[in-house]
Amino acid sequence: MNPCGLYSFFYCPPVAENMLIHDFTSCLLHLLLLAELFVHSSSYPTHNFSFCGMFGSMKHQLDGLISSSKKLHDLTDEELVNFAAIEHRLDSLLHIQHTVTDFMSLKANESLSQLYVYTQSFRLHVDWLKTAKENVSLSSQSAESASTHLLQLSNLVNISLHQINADVPQSPSPSFPVVTTTFDALKFSVELSERLQVFCHWSKRVLRHLQNLSSCLRH
Repeated sequence: MNPCGLYSFFYCPPVAENMLIHDFTSCLLHLLLLAELFVHSSSYPTHNFSFCGMFGSMKHQLDGLISSSKKLHDLTDEELVNFAAIEHRLDSLLHIQHTVTDFMSLKANESLSQLYVYTQSFRLHVDWLKTAKENVSLSSQSAESASTHLLQLSNLVNISLHQINADVPQSPSPSFPVVTTTFDALKFSVELSERLQVFCHWSKRVLRHLQNLSSCLRH
């Protein structure tokens, strides 16, 4: 019988000197086998790991979107002053609820659903602006970049909704104002730029909220 039985892991009874190495090796082997058993039998939240991994990808797209949105109008600070008092006219953009109460009351599926709807709405508006700027011979490179980030973000949110077995909401079809001049295109570029940045900061707060709900590790 092995003097270091499974009933004891940290104590080996005294043995003859010529058996010391053999018994120590046997004890160590039992410990390693037991440790491996614990590793394989532990329950890992694999769904949460996959779900939490999406948040980092979403934040990456939001960082790119913030950069693109700041370049959407291609105006200097001095030129931007001329558009400060202009009334916003993109009524088809959804109004973002971003009070503390709104955040605290959100659940995971509700947060992702709202994020998806807002992302789709902004993507449609950015695509419209891209076409409008091209029609009046303005550069649309920043709008194209923003559209790409919004599309990637939309896809990530879509996947996350499926992961938690939530329905993917239908996005409303907006109606857009007519753009006939360069001034109109710049005016809407400024408005969309500002509202995109609000959307990005709101989205990052939503993702932090979801990380807390999902017990995700943050570094």
